Amino acid sequence: MKYFLSLFLASIVFGSYAQNDSTPTLKSILLEQLKTTHNVKDWFVPPSLAVAGLTAEQANWKDNTENHSIAQLTTHLIFWDRQTLDKFESKPQSAFNGDNKETFSPVTEKTWSATVISLDSVLTALENAVKNADENKLKTWYSTIAHIGTHNAYHTGPNTLHKKNERLVG
Repeated sequence: MKYFLSLFLASIVFGSYAQNDSTPTLKSILLEQLKTTHNVKDWFVPPSLAVAGLTAEQANWKDNTENHSIAQLTTHLIFWDRQTLDKFESKPQSAFNGDNKETFSPVTEKTWSATVISLDSVLTALENAVKNADENKLKTWYSTIAHIGTHNAYHTGPNTLHKKNERLVG
């Protein structure tokens, strides 16, 4: 009887383990990357946390080099993430003359809070689009989506938005 009870319990344990198998999928990997370059702190502070609590004056601050301000980096990310999202969803894209410098814009006291909201909105929309996409679509878009995550990380990682925020408010 003990043998059958042990066998029964073992089958339940192993059966429940098999149901909780968390083998990564293309979708889960892309979503993890998008979330950690949106609002989940992992290897670095993500953009939504890097811009939180800044004033427009702080966001527009620049050092004496050619480096971009936090505001400029934020508008740049919004532009390229929106372009990619619109392509992914087969929507018309914003007009663009090809000059990437134009995607780095300063903000005003009146536009900064809307800019922060827009950043969160486009990053959330990207995550939702990937979450709702089928595997076939993701197979054709995985490289572009991964590059968006890399681009976001490049501009928000340890040497950009977060470090500037630390100097301003830390």
